[in-house]
Amino acid sequence: MTKIIGKQSVQFENPPIILGFSSVVGPKEGQGPIGEYFDKIVEDPAWGEPNWELAESKFQKEAAKLAVQNASLAMTDIRYIFGGDLLNQLIASSFGLKDYQVPFFGLYGACSTMAESLQLASMSIDGGFAEYSLAITSSHYCSAEKQFRFPLELGTQRPPTASWTVTGSGAIVLGKQGKGPKITHITTGKIMDYGVTDAMNMGASMAPAAVDTLYNHFKDLGRTPADYDLIATGDLGIVGKALVKTMLYEKGYKLEDNYTDCGLEIFAAVTQDTHAGGSGCACSAVTLTGYFLKKMQSGELNRILIVPTGALLSPVSSNEGESVPGIAHAVVIEN
Repeated sequence: MTKIIGKQSVQFENPPIILGFSSVVGPKEGQGPIGEYFDKIVEDPAWGEPNWELAESKFQKEAAKLAVQNASLAMTDIRYIFGGDLLNQLIASSFGLKDYQVPFFGLYGACSTMAESLQLASMSIDGGFAEYSLAITSSHYCSAEKQFRFPLELGTQRPPTASWTVTGSGAIVLGKQGKGPKITHITTGKIMDYGVTDAMNMGASMAPAAVDTLYNHFKDLGRTPADYDLIATGDLGIVGKALVKTMLYEKGYKLEDNYTDCGLEIFAAVTQDTHAGGSGCACSAVTLTGYFLKKMQSGELNRILIVPTGALLSPVSSNEGESVPGIAHAVVIEN
C-alpha cells in the first residue's frame, strides 16, 4: 500500500485512532449555539491570572489534561505533543505545557494549527514513532486582539468583515490501538496569496487556500463533496464561506448543505455581535472536539472532512503593508 496519494495527500496504512479529546472554552463560546457540547466552560476569561497570555496557557494546560484523562491514559504515556497558538514564539503553548515534561513540537499554522498538529501527530503514529501522541492548540480573544490589532481599552470599532477570536483550547489524543474514530487521510495545504491586504478581512485572505486544498483533496482521492457527511472549513466566517462555494464551483465542485464553517457554528453572529463569525486557533479546534466528534460518537456523522484555515500575517508584515497569505490543511476522520 502506498501512503502517498496524488500531489498533496496521504492515506494511512495504520490509521491513528482518536482515543480521547477535550474542549475548554470561555463564557462567550459557552453562550453560543453549541455551548452545551463543550467539556468545560470557564466563566472568567482571565481565569484568575494576572494577564491574558497566562490565561490562555491555562486553557491549553487544562485541555491537555482532560484529553489524556478522557483517553484513560496518563500524561507519561504520551510520546509527543504537537501544538501551537497565535502568540509570539508560541508562549501560550510553552508556558501552558512545560510542566508536563513531554517531548514537544511547537507548530505555527495560524488558525490552521489544529489540522497541522493532527497531521503530524498522525504521521508519528502511523510511522511507528509513537504509540500515543497529543495534538493541541489554543487562542484567546484578549491576547490575540492585543497582539494583532488594538489594545482592548481603545474600544476600536470593528468592520462587518472582522471575526471574533475564540477563547479556548481543543486537544486530541491519538493512538495505535483502541476504539474511536480514525484519521484515514490528510491533505497538506500550500501557501496561497491573492493579494488581500485587509487584516480585518480574514475570510477573504484564507478562502483561496481552503479552495486549493479542497480541490486537490478531491482530485488526489478521487472523491467529491457528496462522499462526506460533513465538510467544515476553519474560520472563514460569512465572507470566506461564500467565496469558497463560488471559487470551488468554478473548479468543478459544488458544495451543498453538508458544507459548513466552524466560524459560523460556534457563535450566533447577530445576537452575539461577532460580525463575520469566529476565528482563532481554538475556533476549529473546539468545534471539532466539542461538537463534531461527539456527533461522530453518537453515530450522526460517520465520515467528515475538517479543513482549518490560517492567515499567515504578523503585526510586522501588516505594518509594512504586506498582503495576508493563507493556508489550509485537510483531515479526514471516519468511524
